[in-house]
Amino acid sequence: MCGTGDAYGLIHDARVAADEILERYFRLPVQKAYDLGTPRGFDRAVLDLSRRLKATVSSSEQEAIRAAIEVLDVDWSKTTAGERRALFAQSMRAAGLKTAGIPRLTEVVFGGAADDLVAATRQSVRRDQRLKISADFNARDKRITKHLATSNSYFTSDEYGRRSQAFGRQAAQIVSEGLESGLGQKAIARDLERAAANTIAGRGSNYWDVIAGAFVGRGRSYSQLSAYREANIARYVFEAVLDEVTTETCRFFHGKVFSVDRGIQLFEQVEKNPENIKELTPWVRSGLDEEGSSVLFVKKGDQRIPIATVGRSGFGIKDDVGTFRNTRSEQELMDMHLSFPPLHGLCRSCLSIG
Repeated sequence: MCGTGDAYGLIHDARVAADEILERYFRLPVQKAYDLGTPRGFDRAVLDLSRRLKATVSSSEQEAIRAAIEVLDVDWSKTTAGERRALFAQSMRAAGLKTAGIPRLTEVVFGGAADDLVAATRQSVRRDQRLKISADFNARDKRITKHLATSNSYFTSDEYGRRSQAFGRQAAQIVSEGLESGLGQKAIARDLERAAANTIAGRGSNYWDVIAGAFVGRGRSYSQLSAYREANIARYVFEAVLDEVTTETCRFFHGKVFSVDRGIQLFEQVEKNPENIKELTPWVRSGLDEEGSSVLFVKKGDQRIPIATVGRSGFGIKDDVGTFRNTRSEQELMDMHLSFPPLHGLCRSCLSIG
C-alpha cells in the first residue's frame, strides 16, 4: 500500500488542503485531484467519477423516459394486440434515440478522468513505491489514457440497449395486466412511467458505481504496469485491501506474484480489441460446486472454469485471507488473464513491488 510521502507528495497534500479551505471557507467548488495511494482515496475517486457520470447522463435519461411515455400515452382499451406491439417497439426506438448520445457524453468525462488517473498513479508509485521514473507521461501512458477515454462506449451502448428492451417487455406486461384489471389510461400511464424511470434510467441500480470502479481500477493497474516496465521491474505483487468487506476473490489473489511483461501484453490485447474486454479480462465469480463447497470461477460461454475452492472463508475478518484448496498456479492464472485488478465489481485491490 502507499506509504510515506516525499517532497512531491507534500506538494500534493498542500494542494488538497488548499482545495478544502477554498471549499469550506470561501464556498468555491474545486475539482478534486485523484489520490490513489490509499483505499480511502481510491473510494473517493470512484465516488467522484460515478457522481459526474450520473449527472452527465441524467438529462438524456429523462428525455428518453418522456419520449417513451409520450408514445405509450394512449387509450389501451381501444387498441388491438398488433397495435400494442407496434407501440411498444416505437416506444423503445424513441427512448433509444434519446440515449444514443450518452456514450459520447461519457467519453468527455472519461477523457478528463483518464489524464487525472494516470497522473495520480504515477505520483503514487513515485512517492510510495519510490520508483525512479519521470513525473511526465511516457508513450504507453498516453496510449492508456486514450484507451480509457473511449473503451467504455461499447458497454454503455449495450447497457442502454438492454434497458430499452427490458422496458419494452415490462411495458407489454403492465398494459396487459392493467387491461385485465380494468385500469384506465391514466393509471396505466403512471405504472409505465414508474417502470421507465426504474429501467431506462436504472433508478436504484449501482451501474455507474461499478463502471467508475472498473475504470479507476483498470486505469490504476495499467498505469502501475507501465511504471514498472519503465523502471525495469520484472514482477509485481497483487495486493488486496484486507478489511472486513474484502471479497474471497481478492483474499485468494492477495500476495500472488505475476509478470510485468505478461500484464503489459494483456493490456495491449485489450487496447487492440476493447469490445472483447469481458473475454480478455474476465471477472471472477463465486458459487457452490456439486458438493456444496464455495468455489471461485470464471465463465467461458456456459462453462464454469474453477480457480479455487474456499476451505475456510476469511470474509468479514480484517487481515485474514482464509484458506483455499484445488488452486490454480500463478502461471495458470496468468494464462487465464487473471493477474491484475479489477477482478470483480468495485474491486479495490492494487499492485505493488513487494
